[in-house]
Amino acid sequence: MNTIQQRLLTFVTRSNWVLLAAVSLLGLVASTPAFARGIIFGGLIVTINFHLLAHTLNKALRPKRLTSPNVVLIKYYIRFIISGVIIFFLISQQVVNPIGLFIGLSVVVASIILATMVELKKLIFKEAV
Repeated sequence: MNTIQQRLLTFVTRSNWVLLAAVSLLGLVASTPAFARGIIFGGLIVTINFHLLAHTLNKALRPKRLTSPNVVLIKYYIRFIISGVIIFFLISQQVVNPIGLFIGLSVVVASIILATMVELKKLIFKEAV
C-alpha cells in the first residue's frame, strides 16, 4: 500500500476513536441524555463498521488469498442491514435523539475530512519549502 494511503488509513482509524470520545464527552456535558446517547451509539455504529470494513478489505486483498468481490459485498450488505436494524430500533424505541444519532454517524466522515486536510497541508508546505 502506498505510504500516503497507509498514513491516511492509520490517521482515520485513530481519529475515529478520538473524535468519538471528544464529541461524546461534549454531548454528555452539554446536552440531554437522549442526545448524548445518540452521539455515542451513532459513533460506535459507524466506527465499528469502519473497522470491520477495513479488516474485511485487508483480508480480502492479501496477495496469496484474494477473496471474491461478491464475498466482500455480501459482508458489507450484512453489516449495512444490521446497522439499519439497530438504527431503526434506537429511533423507534426513542432511545436516542435522531439529530444526536446523525452527529454520531458523521464521526468517520469528519475523520476522513480531517485526514485529507492534514495530508493536503503536508503536501502544500512540502512543496513550498
